[in-house]
Amino acid sequence: MIVSMNICLTNDTFPPTIDGVANAVMNYAQEIYASGNSCTAVVPYYPDVKDDYPFPVVRFDSYDTTGLIGYRLGNPLRPDTLLELSRNDFDLIHTHCPFASMVLSRELRGMIRKPVIFTYHTKYDVEIKRAVQNDLLQKAAADLLVNNISACDEVWAVSKGAGENLKALGYQGDYIVMPNGVDLERGRVPEDTIRALKAANSIPEGVPVFLFVGRMMWYKGIRIILDALNILKEKQKPFCMVFVGSGMEGKEIEAYAESIGLTDMCRFIGPVYDREEIRSWYCTADLMLFPSSFDTNGLVVREASACSLGAVLIKDSCAAEGVTDGRNGILINESAEELAEVLMNDALTTEKMHEIGEHAMQEIYLSWEDSVAKALKRYEIVMEKWERHEYPEKEIAADDFLKFFHDVDEMHQGIREHAMTQYLKHREKVRSIIDRYL
Repeated sequence: MIVSMNICLTNDTFPPTIDGVANAVMNYAQEIYASGNSCTAVVPYYPDVKDDYPFPVVRFDSYDTTGLIGYRLGNPLRPDTLLELSRNDFDLIHTHCPFASMVLSRELRGMIRKPVIFTYHTKYDVEIKRAVQNDLLQKAAADLLVNNISACDEVWAVSKGAGENLKALGYQGDYIVMPNGVDLERGRVPEDTIRALKAANSIPEGVPVFLFVGRMMWYKGIRIILDALNILKEKQKPFCMVFVGSGMEGKEIEAYAESIGLTDMCRFIGPVYDREEIRSWYCTADLMLFPSSFDTNGLVVREASACSLGAVLIKDSCAAEGVTDGRNGILINESAEELAEVLMNDALTTEKMHEIGEHAMQEIYLSWEDSVAKALKRYEIVMEKWERHEYPEKEIAADDFLKFFHDVDEMHQGIREHAMTQYLKHREKVRSIIDRYL
């Protein structure tokens, strides 16, 4: 048994950027440190950020691309950063993003000769299509993603559905399912706290309260929620819908809710960073609505379960793994009509919703402490396999990274050449017209 480990955690996001993967890396670091092991978080630089954590944080050079992709893009090939990291005597590198931080992890592996584990958290094909409109660029980015992941010594996925999504991208290797945990302990806030939160946000008593927590993006299933609630409104079914979160499409979502007459029934709270306030919202709601087929783990569903809040989920989605319809959750097809039918069902009383929530708390809740404890045991196995030379040699990361930019440059060169050809043809036509008529 390995007495103590020194783990390098890398990712492309970290506070002040808040997303599911950044939250996962933060919790990995906290739990590894709390277990008596050592760890360092290696993440992109943000200006004016003070890293006040019990574990070290190393920031590597980055570019401001927040307007394009929502966060800063790290530069993983700075020799001074790699040299600094190589002196840390790491036992293992665990990377959580297949782009810049993955390239850095692979370069560091070449310097210190230690294994690299990658966790697949999110459907990056959807993220690529959202951020990049050009088909050739999308393919180049997807190829870089798969090549990077394939070069790791072991691959984890946060759910079986996430692993199968990775396979669909072209990944041909094996993966292990290692689900994420949640940082909320089981339990509810006092009733006085719930009453105060309702009063502060003008939430009426005596009506069911539905809750969505997450990024305010259409692909999260929010249109299904709003269209279903519009049906409830037309049937004069009372409710109050609370949205907690922010996102690039938040204003558009609010405008759509207003256009169909739901403003008075909806509360758009914005992002909530205080964990006790998040717990209070979970405890205030009667049912979570999360009809997303995008999410690979549905972490907020597990957070809700800590507070005995059940959820409505899409059948066969990653978020629905481990959920039994009618017992610890409610499963529907990806349809606003079906969601509305469930919410208007007379059998779905407040008592029934609370019963589903109790079962969720007992049956699908997983703490970060238990999740990372499982990861630590797997780290030991990977380190032992590495020492026995059971992993094949992998190529240098920079080769893939530079090939990606070379492909992008070639594509741009092709576009420029095509544009010039069209311009010359057009110019000759204009000249012939001028010669003919002038």
